[in-house]
Amino acid sequence: MAGILAWFWNERFWLPHNVTWADLQSTEEAAFPQAEDLYLAFPLAFCIFMIRLLFERFIAKPCALGLKVQANGPQKAQPNAILEKVFTAITKHPDEKRLEGLSKQLDWDVRSIQRWFRQRRNQEKPSTLRKFCESMWRFTFYLYIFTYGVRFLKKTPWLWNTRQCWSGYPYQPLMPDLHYYYIVELSFYWSLMFSQFIDVKRKDFGIMFTHHIVTVTLITFSYVTNLTRVGTLILCLHDAADIVLEAAKMANYCKCQKLSDLLFLTFAVVFIVSRLGIYPLWILNTTLFELYEALGNFPALWVFNVLLMVLQVLHCFWSYLIIKAAYKAISKGKVAKDARSDVESSSDEEETVPRSKASHSTLTTNGTSGANGTNGYLTGATSSEEH
Repeated sequence: MAGILAWFWNERFWLPHNVTWADLQSTEEAAFPQAEDLYLAFPLAFCIFMIRLLFERFIAKPCALGLKVQANGPQKAQPNAILEKVFTAITKHPDEKRLEGLSKQLDWDVRSIQRWFRQRRNQEKPSTLRKFCESMWRFTFYLYIFTYGVRFLKKTPWLWNTRQCWSGYPYQPLMPDLHYYYIVELSFYWSLMFSQFIDVKRKDFGIMFTHHIVTVTLITFSYVTNLTRVGTLILCLHDAADIVLEAAKMANYCKCQKLSDLLFLTFAVVFIVSRLGIYPLWILNTTLFELYEALGNFPALWVFNVLLMVLQVLHCFWSYLIIKAAYKAISKGKVAKDARSDVESSSDEEETVPRSKASHSTLTTNGTSGANGTNGYLTGATSSEEH
């Protein structure tokens, strides 16, 4: 195991020329990031998750009820042992042949059986109350950590001059505020990695999971190699848009449509400016060019930049969805009221109108990939998002 670790953490791969791990060892005069510091993230991630549970139950839920957020889930399907067995053991979307067989067995018409399966699928959807509580938790955390990051960064020279990220490397002492900022952010993303499996399921689950993996990897390796200055810029930049997104979702759950639309359009502007403007011109410029000029070429430089480019690809994908939603909102003058603003993967439109009208309604509220209309995009994307 020691040999594998020594091979993995090869100095010639991870560090610039003439820099060794010994140069990054803490001394009495100055502290530097140490790999073992990252172990703190795991118990802290558990603590953050427990704080979240307490927050959602004792703070978010009373706030939601006070704001008249709907507490009940979708209408439940009437109990039926035969249909339940088909639903749980065979299929949630029976084909025409199976529907006809069930119709004869139960002496129900096909339309009633179709309605039962729709109601049963919708029954597994989370309530609006639960989604509000999730969004309020993320809004609160993003607001706190973004505020902390801004207060910390405005006192640093590298906020105003990105070349300062590399000045004096690797002899850049680890400030207590920077250490706290990094560990809390890493812990939060670890908590998201695990809670994503029990949170409201969204259609961009795979994209978000990839985002979390890339983010955790970048935070971990940048900390160990003391590339933390540019890391703080990336973290703070990514948190800005997520605050507005979660606020827009909460407004949507409260049925404050105009406020939700306004917040979403604000989010769209902040996201596109920060992820398609500031991120490539400010962050990628310093990691691709200024870092190379200051420290020379070394293998890990390309690892970091490839991961940062993966984030940029995700930014472009989400920006496409946002622009599409914003264009639809502006062109129509208002946003189609899609209550399923998180686009859960288990979502199904309940049929309450004749088929001809239902087809039109589906086009105007669902669109493609659940992204049309302002609230149609309100996925947990950027947190988570993102980042």
